[in-house]
Amino acid sequence: MAIVSWAWDTWDRSHHNTSLAIGGVAAAATISVIVYKHLRDRYRRSKYPKDTVILHQVGRGRFVPSMSPFPLKLETYLRMASIKYVSVHSLRLSRSHRTPWIEYNGEVVSDSGFIIEFLNERLKVNLNSHLDATEKAIARAFREMVEENLCWTLAYIKWLDKTPSNLLTTIYPQRTVVIWLMRKAIEPVMKKTLYLQGIGRHTRQEVFSRVEKDFLALSAFLGNKAYMFGNKPSEEDCSIFAVLAQFTWNLPGTNIETFIKGDCKNLEEYCYRMKERFWPDWEQCIMGDQKSAWFEFVSYPMTDPTLLRG
Repeated sequence: MAIVSWAWDTWDRSHHNTSLAIGGVAAAATISVIVYKHLRDRYRRSKYPKDTVILHQVGRGRFVPSMSPFPLKLETYLRMASIKYVSVHSLRLSRSHRTPWIEYNGEVVSDSGFIIEFLNERLKVNLNSHLDATEKAIARAFREMVEENLCWTLAYIKWLDKTPSNLLTTIYPQRTVVIWLMRKAIEPVMKKTLYLQGIGRHTRQEVFSRVEKDFLALSAFLGNKAYMFGNKPSEEDCSIFAVLAQFTWNLPGTNIETFIKGDCKNLEEYCYRMKERFWPDWEQCIMGDQKSAWFEFVSYPMTDPTLLRG
């Protein structure tokens, strides 16, 4: 018994020391990673040009410069306001776990709406100076409509409806295996989110009937005008264009694409007008027929003139 007791005590001390050693190594590794990330981010920030918006986003699409309307909205705003910016593409999120987000002279701001408010105030930008109070109210209402109703419909089509069945492999530049991984990770979350939001509780016919009415309302208000409020674009044109661009170019083969190009032809023409004016480098900022590297989640063409280089 004494031998067994001695052996157990020896093993117990050895096991305790081993656990302490493993814990120490894990703690040291964690600290090393934190320090590395801090030094890496500090080095990156040291390379950022002064008085330039550093726009963090998650890559380019095959047919549009962003797979999400909100980076496209923000980037169009930066171009409309003639604000100098560069793009950094990665899966890195802001401290509030949002994307897109920006850094400007060391300040961090996330959410496209708050970013625009920040830059309007900081750089004295007013893209709605030509609108009266009534037009500003209408502009806000339309912006909320497209960023809520239409954006949720966009998510519904891509992740729940999935018609045609090859939609995701058609519009995403990532390899098929990466898209499969994305679907496994995103689809269950989006299904639950869309149900909680409400749109996921409706039938397909109900969803498409409502979105068609939204498009018809936009089309009727736009009429023969060049932009939503006349011959001069406004801040809300950035939002409306960014969302409509997804439906115009990023949903090939869908009923919605057919509806816009048929019943709402002026909305399609509006998108081309905005593209030609503010995105002369559109083709350089999309992936087109280029395929991502294997297991690459963030894709962007090296022809993109907005890339932060060096």
